[in-house]
Amino acid sequence: MNDKPPSIKVDKPWGKFEQYTHNLPCTVKIITVAPGGTLSRQYHHHRDELWVVLDPGARVELDEKTLHPDPEEKLFIPRGTVHRLSSAGEKAVRILEISFGEFDESDIVRLEDVYGRVGP
Repeated sequence: MNDKPPSIKVDKPWGKFEQYTHNLPCTVKIITVAPGGTLSRQYHHHRDELWVVLDPGARVELDEKTLHPDPEEKLFIPRGTVHRLSSAGEKAVRILEISFGEFDESDIVRLEDVYGRVGP
């Protein structure tokens, strides 16, 4: 997980900002997981993902590790890494996802899914 795109932190008189991409092809979205909800256990062939946790209560599986990241924590998920996001608490969990590379929902390879959507 060392190929993480660099982020740049810039202080301003009014506060600061952190820039995650600059002139790179990417797709940005906010994923909201309902309380008790879980995404597929999956991986991708054509994109890396950078997740920025926005809310407490996230549960993240990365390969064989299970993490409970804090808000503002950043997780880089290289293509080919098996991962899953869940809401472990009683409130919805949001993450900011920045996908680097070719983004296509059909690139999701589902290994396990509680909604019956297993397969490419």
